[in-house]
Amino acid sequence: MNQRQKDAIGAPQEIPAADSQGLGENVREQDRKRRVTVNRISVPKPQDVLAEHLRESILRGEIPEGEGLPSERELVDQTGLSRGAVRQALRKLSDEGLVQTRHGRFGGSMVTLPGQDSISTAINRFVRGQKVSLRIIQETRELLEPYLARQAAERRTEEHLRALKSLHEALIASGENFREFANINVKWHNAVAAASGNELLATVLYSISQGVHAATMVEEYDTPDTHNQVIRIHARVNAAIEARDGDLAESSMRKHIHAANALPLRSSGMEISLAGDRPARARAPASVPVPVRRGKK
Repeated sequence: MNQRQKDAIGAPQEIPAADSQGLGENVREQDRKRRVTVNRISVPKPQDVLAEHLRESILRGEIPEGEGLPSERELVDQTGLSRGAVRQALRKLSDEGLVQTRHGRFGGSMVTLPGQDSISTAINRFVRGQKVSLRIIQETRELLEPYLARQAAERRTEEHLRALKSLHEALIASGENFREFANINVKWHNAVAAASGNELLATVLYSISQGVHAATMVEEYDTPDTHNQVIRIHARVNAAIEARDGDLAESSMRKHIHAANALPLRSSGMEISLAGDRPARARAPASVPVPVRRGKK
């Protein structure tokens, strides 16, 4: 570069010391802000923390069924939480069927375990919320009940057999009383499920029992011929269960449910509520797991 070009560019200008120091500080400050970041912190609510702690203790068996929880005042003192938070935690557990709370002088919170009613309530909300039709409930039975009949044949006890035979005799004796016939029919189906020893699947069937009841409380079922068919197939399933013939029990129950589903029900598309008057359950022996609600100790 010649002298003329250098003169055109001019001499480099110096930055005052004060300005240079300020510029450096600004750069460092911006760099620090870019490097240090803190994500949003979500802190659980005190009542949720207490409810989770008690829930896990109950489900793990550390607090047995029938055991009383500390009073609200004691829980407040032990946890350091407010009385409102303690009450909300106990209310949440009560809604989940894990505690029963009584108010008054001799009140308190007693530990319970989830039973059939808890599952029935949840399934009922799903059925009603999703507008599940009677036909869908019938299809569920067609998948579920044949397997339960097979398991009943393989696992039943003499007490289960007596329950099934007693219900069958009551079904025959119900005669022309259509409502009684339908109620006993549902009890028999739940008794077969109880004999299966599969507590979870038997509970699912119990949960849709009101749908089974609704399916049999229509005019298409209220005929002597239909009653006789039901009585015959029940006798066949009972015999297969007594003989421990799983194949026959399963195939007979499948034909039974399929025949019921094949009826051209006018109500097959209607919305079903599983709430209300649930059919009574058949009594089964304590030696085999049965989905019944356990009482207080």
